[in-house]
Amino acid sequence: MGARIAAHFANATVPCVLLDIVPDEAGPGAQKTLPSANGSKARNRVAQAGLEAALASRPPSFFVPDAARLVTVGNFEDHLNLIQDCDWVIEAVTENRAIKQELYQKVEQFRKPGTVISSNTSGISIGSLAEGMPEDFRRHFLGTHFFNPPRYMKLLEVIPAPDTLPEVVKAISNFGDLALGKGIVLAHDTPNFIANRIGTFFMMDVLERLVQDGYSIEEIDLLTGPVMGVPKSATFRLLDLVGLDVMVHVVKNLSRALPDDERLDVFTMPEFVDGMLARKLLGEKTGQGFYKKIGSKGPAGKSGEIQTLDLTSFEYRERQKPKFPALDVARNIDDVGRRVASLFDSPGRVGEFYRKVLGDTFHYSANRIPEISDDVASIDNAMKWGFNWEAGVFELWDAIGTEKIVRQWEKDNRAAPPLVQKLLRFDGKTFYVSENGSKRVFDLASGNYAPMEDSRGVLLLAVLKDRKKEIKRNAGASLVDLGDGVVCLEFHSKMNTVGPDTVQMVHAALKALQEEFEALVIGNQGANFSVGANLLLILMAIEEGDWDEIHQMVREFQNANMALKYAPKPVVCAPFGLVLGGGVEMALHAARVRAAAETYMGLVEAGVGLIPAGGGTKEMLVRALDAVPSDEEADPLLYIKQVFLNIGMAKVSSSAEEARRLGYLSARDSVSMNRDRQIADSKQVALDLVKLGWRPGKPRDDVRVLGQEAFSKMKLALHLMRRSERISDYDVVVATELAKILSGGGEFTSPQQVSEQYLLDLEREAFVSLAGRKGTHERIQHMLKTGKPLRN
Repeated sequence: MGARIAAHFANATVPCVLLDIVPDEAGPGAQKTLPSANGSKARNRVAQAGLEAALASRPPSFFVPDAARLVTVGNFEDHLNLIQDCDWVIEAVTENRAIKQELYQKVEQFRKPGTVISSNTSGISIGSLAEGMPEDFRRHFLGTHFFNPPRYMKLLEVIPAPDTLPEVVKAISNFGDLALGKGIVLAHDTPNFIANRIGTFFMMDVLERLVQDGYSIEEIDLLTGPVMGVPKSATFRLLDLVGLDVMVHVVKNLSRALPDDERLDVFTMPEFVDGMLARKLLGEKTGQGFYKKIGSKGPAGKSGEIQTLDLTSFEYRERQKPKFPALDVARNIDDVGRRVASLFDSPGRVGEFYRKVLGDTFHYSANRIPEISDDVASIDNAMKWGFNWEAGVFELWDAIGTEKIVRQWEKDNRAAPPLVQKLLRFDGKTFYVSENGSKRVFDLASGNYAPMEDSRGVLLLAVLKDRKKEIKRNAGASLVDLGDGVVCLEFHSKMNTVGPDTVQMVHAALKALQEEFEALVIGNQGANFSVGANLLLILMAIEEGDWDEIHQMVREFQNANMALKYAPKPVVCAPFGLVLGGGVEMALHAARVRAAAETYMGLVEAGVGLIPAGGGTKEMLVRALDAVPSDEEADPLLYIKQVFLNIGMAKVSSSAEEARRLGYLSARDSVSMNRDRQIADSKQVALDLVKLGWRPGKPRDDVRVLGQEAFSKMKLALHLMRRSERISDYDVVVATELAKILSGGGEFTSPQQVSEQYLLDLEREAFVSLAGRKGTHERIQHMLKTGKPLRN
């Protein structure tokens, strides 16, 4: 965990030191120097192994492998003096109070006054850890609970100790938010803090349903997965990922630490768990848990088949597919709150499950205020950021109805928690209320609704629209006034696909830019920026043989992107999450890009038998040629080949920094670590461009293409790749069209200068030509049906 925290600091370009124990076999005579460029030293081997594990982890802990150079490894015996130069020391050693306190005594010998020190513990009282330490240490000591993996999990619980200075809490919270991109939740110093306390209760309550009500493993994972707004790992897949032994340890610690908890009975593992532990059925770490993947063909099952554990015999069986008609109806409801409310009201076993589990979870969570937190919003944020729930506990409760839950408790002779009693006495019906874009939340201490202040540096498009800042809208996109003369083009089509509605709104945005606004931001706050073009529309046109319509769709998208590139005022694009195909092409034509750190960009059209034709191929070629050094010895084909491979192999970046290396982001583009701040950051980039006197360029006619020689070399590369079976027959067809464009049409016998429009015309012709082929038709159909590329 310490190595992965260090990796994320490196992602944020913060140099750090990673220290660990000296292995027993590295005795006093072993070298004590820090690792050289040639490799680690014996005494640093444990820290070095942690760093190497972080480099090898999947999903990656580092944005790019080179970031590891910002991490210096060492050991506790030889290198604690390096702490003298550190502003924040994070302790993440084994969960043993005595070991932690012994280490603090050693750290204190080198720590300069004012240096913050924190513990990443999740099960030991923060206040008890600082006992006996000097005053300056105690005033600068707190808990900082990172969730694993630190790169991907947004939650950072900050837990002040009794003597922690308020300014220390504020400084660490601000740094976690701005530099590390974390969602900060202030927690009280109670066992397992907020997220793990509520999350563990929820999971244990679900296990009760398994034991007491006879639900199967598959049924529970279906009911506690995406349909409920929870990740697809649901309950038992999550237990396999976490490790059953780890979960047992957490539950035992909670049980010991919470002797007066009113639901102590829930924190007891079912009997079958002992049988699983005895058989080492711990989950992924042992290759089998509640689920097991069959690795090879044979009597046990087909290769790659996932089987389920029978909790009576402890043998694996074929996975069952539960049939719950109520879920089929609920899946058509996009809003998670309304979807869960409909499931809660469902008759039969589906409704019974949700009424029991959610009724228990709501009651337990309400009773935890003010024990674990002062407010409901912190509990909701902890569950959303720490467990990736789409909606928090109290948000789901509001969607179902507070009074409905209370009536259910009354039937069960269950008293409502003080928070709920106070809410009802105040005549409140929901924990959150919203009016004119201002959101308030019920506060137990005051017995009234308290305003939820907008975070500085955060712009929420939904709030702006509530405040009547939406100035134009169609089915696929909107224009939203961000203030200060900046307008935002927001996508809101299904999966934010790019279609005619999007193109129409691009032109509306450019008109608004011309007439009223000073800058444009292209961004949204959905699940992903854009998964690319609307494939269904393209498939329909192909099946109808309407080639003129396809020509026109492509031409209009090209024109829209070129209009963005040469807009009279600055255009800033704010991509995040999945940014594929047409989404990348829009970003490529913006004056600047302000990407989220977790941005997965790729021109993936080859996967559906097409090439990027919204200006993406042209723009990548222009960027590659512009990057060629003026040195006469520089070979431009090397730069073009990289574009050829990126597009032809449909490469997708694993981070914004890798997107920069693939050429989708330029050196002048920037990154927001915290996605919540991305729209506001993009607005500021746009305003900075205005202040700097930004001026548009003009379409280029000086793009130097290499002609037939380059085309022949790329075709040879395709031939060799096909012979080695790295690509399929139809991959060759698609990539040949791509090579033709990148070489300037494949006709010039010597290098020539061409215009951007010439390359756009090549793109469009290649796109329409490929659309008319059977192989492309098959690939698009397969992608729409399965969500996966066809290798035909």
